[in-house]
Amino acid sequence: MVDDSAANLAMGKSMLKDTYEVYPCPSAKKMFEILQHVTPDLILLDIMMPEMDGCEAIRRLKADTRRADIPVIFLTSRTDEGSELEGLSLGAIDYVTKPFSAPLLLKRIENHLLIESQKKELKNYNDNLQQMVRDKTAQVVELQNAVLSTVADMVECKDNRTGGHIFRTQMYIELMLNKMLEDKIYYDVLSSWDIDLLIQSAQLHDVGKIAIRDAILNKPGKLTPEEFEEMKTHVTIGAATIDGIAKRTSERAFLRYARNIVGAHHEKWDGSGYPAGLRGDDIPLEGRLMAIADVYDALISSRPYKPPFTTKEAEEIIRSGRGSHFDPVLVDVFSRVTDDFASIAAHCR
Repeated sequence: MVDDSAANLAMGKSMLKDTYEVYPCPSAKKMFEILQHVTPDLILLDIMMPEMDGCEAIRRLKADTRRADIPVIFLTSRTDEGSELEGLSLGAIDYVTKPFSAPLLLKRIENHLLIESQKKELKNYNDNLQQMVRDKTAQVVELQNAVLSTVADMVECKDNRTGGHIFRTQMYIELMLNKMLEDKIYYDVLSSWDIDLLIQSAQLHDVGKIAIRDAILNKPGKLTPEEFEEMKTHVTIGAATIDGIAKRTSERAFLRYARNIVGAHHEKWDGSGYPAGLRGDDIPLEGRLMAIADVYDALISSRPYKPPFTTKEAEEIIRSGRGSHFDPVLVDVFSRVTDDFASIAAHCR
C-alpha cells in the first residue's frame, strides 16, 4: 500500500491486516526499494504524491518486465472521469476513491486477486497443454522415424545389404547441406527447407526396390537390357508409393522431400538419366544431392556384381561426372568435403 499520508497508511493496514500481509510505503521511491526484496500479489497505489506520483510509478512498474504483471489498484480522492480513464489506460486494474470503506476495499481486493489466481491457473494449464502437445509430437516423430527405419531396413535386406547404406547416405547429405549453408550455395532454396525432415526422408530413396525381384537385385553378373529396365522401375514404383501416402494424409513437407529424392536421384545433369530424362536445374535439388551420395556409397560398397572401390577412386569418378552425371556446383561442394565423406565411409559400417 503506497500513500504519502501516514493516516491513510495506518487506516488501510488496519482494514486489511486480518486478511492480508500489508507493506505500508510512504512514497513510490520506498515502494521500489521494497520491491527489490518482495513481490506482492497486488499494489494499492495513491495517485497524488510528491516527488513521484502514482502515474509515473505505474509507468515504471509496467516498463519493468519483472514487475509488469503485478496488478495495481489506484487509490485517489479524485472523482473526475478523466483521471479514472488515465489510470486505467496506464495499466491499473481498478480505481478506488478515498475515503474508502473497509468492506468495499476488501471486496475489490478479493475479486481482483481471484481473477489473478484464475489467470495464473489458466497460464499453467496452457503451459502444461503445450508441453503435452510437444511430448505427443515427439512421440509421433519418434514413431515415424522408427517406421521409416524399419521400411528402409526391409529394402536393404531384400537388396542383400546391411543397413549401413541408408545411414551413410543420410550422413553424406547432411554433410553437404551443412557445407552449402555455410558457403551460401543454393541458399535461396535451402533457407526454406526443413533440413531435419529432408534428412529423414532420404531413408526412402530406394523404397521402390521392395517390388523388384530378388533375382535381379542380387544378380552377381551384369543385368540384361530387360532386367535393367525392370530395375529402373524401382524409381517410378517408389514415387507412386509416396504419392499414394500423400493422398491419405495432410502432411506435405516430408512427403515432398521424399518424392523428389525417390523420383529424381537417378536423373543426370545432362538429361541421360531416368525415369523422366530431366536435365540441369529441372532436376529437383533433393534428387541431385542424393545422386552424389548414392553413387559414392555404391562405389565404395561391395555388390554381388563388383568389389568395392577405394574412397579415392570413388572421388575421382564423382569428379569425372561433373556436368554430365552430376550438378557441377554440387560436385564442387563434394570436392571440399571428400575427407569427411571418407571418414563416414570408414566408420559407419
